[in-house]
Amino acid sequence: MKNLPKIALGAWAWGNDGTFGTDFSSENLKPVFDIAMKHGLNLWDTAYAYGMGTSEKVLAGFLKDLPRDSYLISDKFTPQLADDSSPSAMADMVEMQLRLMNLNRFDIYWIHNVAGAPKWTTELAKYYEGKENIPLLGVSNHNLVEIKQANDILKAHGLRLSAVQNHYSLINRSSEESGILDYCKENDIYFFSYMVLEQGALSGKYDMAHPMPDGSARAKAYNPVLDKLEVLNAELKKIAGIHSVDIAQIPVAWAIAKETLPIIGVTKASHVEDAVKAMSIELKPEEIEELEKVAASLGINAIRFWEKEMK
Repeated sequence: MKNLPKIALGAWAWGNDGTFGTDFSSENLKPVFDIAMKHGLNLWDTAYAYGMGTSEKVLAGFLKDLPRDSYLISDKFTPQLADDSSPSAMADMVEMQLRLMNLNRFDIYWIHNVAGAPKWTTELAKYYEGKENIPLLGVSNHNLVEIKQANDILKAHGLRLSAVQNHYSLINRSSEESGILDYCKENDIYFFSYMVLEQGALSGKYDMAHPMPDGSARAKAYNPVLDKLEVLNAELKKIAGIHSVDIAQIPVAWAIAKETLPIIGVTKASHVEDAVKAMSIELKPEEIEELEKVAASLGINAIRFWEKEMK
């Protein structure tokens, strides 16, 4: 197993694909990257799907003068963007992304979702079988049956499943309830939790009087349930006060306490600073229990359009 930091930093928003807005430039993201690296947060999660290479290009620009062993790159094969008719579709995608980022290897490489599964997991296994510098191989947005199937396919080619990445937060614990977290622990598989902050909805920044800006996909998802989110954010604020930290640090500390590796989207230096502080917070069992109790009582459906319930 690689020595990974407690938190990965997500560059989804850097793709300017409309999910978070479209105003993130290299100029305002470079200080964010620099402060993260200064604090040892060197694991960066991206995908070609994030702006059709935009996120990868921005990140590559920041990496170009750094020693290769000073950072870790997590990238993804998105089935919907592959040429399904080409026998070399997997190689074409991986090698195109490596060229785009001016890299000779990835540290983690994922199947982004289950479209075309298990075909693409098989193609991933064939591509990396027998190669040197094999990254950690992972699957994202897979349920437990699909995760086990992917692991079996990789094992048949002398490889193994090393990582799972799913949406996991206080208001979406289906990966825990379905047994995925337990399976990962039992099989030495990293579980990466994405959208721990629900794209800012659990940061304390937004409420009924201050909704998310119109026009973004996250506004459509969260603004209709801001009344319920206010209740959870009030509980987060109470626990944050006890620990003398900001609200946004508590959901991240919760995800770490649940033995997952959260991916935190960063577009401001303050996001990185929050992540750094969150790593040192030790929530008490009763605090975790109360947070989960309040969250469950709200009945919020946080499954997004590209996802499914992890049964």
